[in-house]
Amino acid sequence: MLKVKAGSLDHMGLLFERHYQSLFSFIYRMTTDRENSEDMVQNVFLRMIKYRHTYKGEGEFKTWMYHLARNVMNDYFKAKTRKIEVPAEPYDITSDEKEDQVRLLEIALNKLSEEQREILILSRYQELAYSEIARILEISEANVRVRIHRAIAQLKTIYLKLSE
Repeated sequence: MLKVKAGSLDHMGLLFERHYQSLFSFIYRMTTDRENSEDMVQNVFLRMIKYRHTYKGEGEFKTWMYHLARNVMNDYFKAKTRKIEVPAEPYDITSDEKEDQVRLLEIALNKLSEEQREILILSRYQELAYSEIARILEISEANVRVRIHRAIAQLKTIYLKLSE
């Protein structure tokens, strides 16, 4: 990114190749909307170019990248009312047990608040360290631990309720 900041925009392609999948995964898990997630990932990379002067190179690139991604998603949510479709009835496990449990977990994850869902996705799916999450969310590591603990407890409650 430092080379891109210095004006070598050719290196943006390499950053795109390295980080597209993880960014898409993060945004898709937050929005559950494939088409708009792809658009948002493109917007993140456009913002990387537009705001390359703000990248200091002091912290990890991923922290800066996820910070931009959060801003893109916030803009998206402000512009559009977000609705997640979840079944009104308790979930019925009928086909392959493991596949159904994963789908049920995804439904439970989508019932969490946006804040809780985001912190779990960053820690469990994107596998970011608590210190990185703290920098992205601009909170302390202790606060990250507390929020993750609470989000997991809430996820468990929702999951068990859905599986009744």
